[in-house]
This record gives sequence, structure tokens and C-alpha cells, in this order.
Amino acid sequence: MNQDISKMIMTAILVEGVITYFNEFFISGHTPWQMILSLILGIIIAISYKLDLPKYLGLQSDTSYIGSVLTGILISRGSNYLYDLINKLTAI
Repeated sequence: MNQDISKMIMTAILVEGVITYFNEFFISGHTPWQMILSLILGIIIAISYKLDLPKYLGLQSDTSYIGSVLTGILISRGSNYLYDLINKLTAI
């Protein structure tokens, strides 16, 4: 049960991160180069080091790199964002 809650929290946080980037890139009307650089760097690091948070939590994907890309999005949000996520997941 607790692992299911952890998966739902992690998925919700991933979706929130993707929506935030989508809003900044396509709706706000300006190009936030720091966010773009952060996103690219986070994804490259996650793929290079095979970091896959969904896989770690037991979520499997048919697409081999999707977990690393999503993990890269989380990494790109910054250390405070990841720290909050880890605290939420370990508190459960």
C-alpha cells in the first residue's frame, strides 16, 4: 500500500514538473533559457548515468529511456525540488 502511494506521489510530481515546463515554454510567451538549459542538462545526466526513478519505485515502461527522461526532468527542477520529493516519499 505505501509503495502505491509513493508511486502516485512521484507520478503527480512528475506531471506537475512537465506542466510547469510546458507553461513556461509555450504559454508564457518568453523563452526562459535557464530553464531550457537546466532541462537539457538534467535529461542528459539522467540518461548518461542510467538514473530511473520510476523503475526504482517498481514502475516499468515499454520505452527504455522514458524513466530516465522523466528523472532528468525532476533533476532539472533543482535540488530543493528533489529534496522535497525524497522527503515526501520517505515519510510514507
